[in-house]
Amino acid sequence: MFTRIREDMACIMERDPAARSRLEVLTCYPGLHALLLHRMAHWLWQHGLNWAGRFVSHIGRFLTGIEIHPGATIGRCVFIDHGMGVVVGETAEIGDGCTIYQGVTLGGTSLSKGTKRHPTLGRNVIVGANSQVLGGFTVGDGARIGSGAVVVKPVPAGATAVGNPARVIAAETDAQREVTAAKMGFSAYGVTQGDDPVSQAMKGLIDNASGQGHQIAMLWQAIEKLSARARELPLDDCVPQDAQTTESFDAEKLNRLMK
Repeated sequence: MFTRIREDMACIMERDPAARSRLEVLTCYPGLHALLLHRMAHWLWQHGLNWAGRFVSHIGRFLTGIEIHPGATIGRCVFIDHGMGVVVGETAEIGDGCTIYQGVTLGGTSLSKGTKRHPTLGRNVIVGANSQVLGGFTVGDGARIGSGAVVVKPVPAGATAVGNPARVIAAETDAQREVTAAKMGFSAYGVTQGDDPVSQAMKGLIDNASGQGHQIAMLWQAIEKLSARARELPLDDCVPQDAQTTESFDAEKLNRLMK
């Protein structure tokens, strides 16, 4: 038990730059307290003491603002940052090394008892703030879920899911994923402008339309300059010789007819 506590404290010290000491982590981090109480509740649940497990879970919810069903399975080195409003359902499974931010729901979409209703998170998954992962599917190892995303279908390993409903960006190797995430400005606290592929497409269309508008304006300026030069030239220079002869011939013929 104490080994697990030291392990949890070490992972918080590693991932949270705001953590300054182990004493601070042990006494002031509700995510750690929620995990400790969940282990007690889960042990009671596994040994058939369902009411006792639910009661311990209820105490944990009251003290930390984090609701974890005693039937949920949570791996090692899981970090629940801030944690207020986190809800983890009965059949949810959270793999080793996952990071979960505030307001996350690992919920279900089915009311059938005895079925897998809640999601399974693989190893090292990051679930951004206020996102909802709903259903009995799997989120692959190393996947990332942007904040505010509503995920209702499986996410491949190493992929990023953003938006509502969530759109899955193709999985990449670890190195490629880190480069892409840096370019996109991935943030577990908020979906930035570069996170959403639809937003990226709209920005491309807007930029293209803006470029075309600029080209049209330049064409109009060129036409106006040519028109101004044409007005400044003498009439003989503007009208072709053939046109002048034809015009003179037509004027003479008209005068004879009028006489």
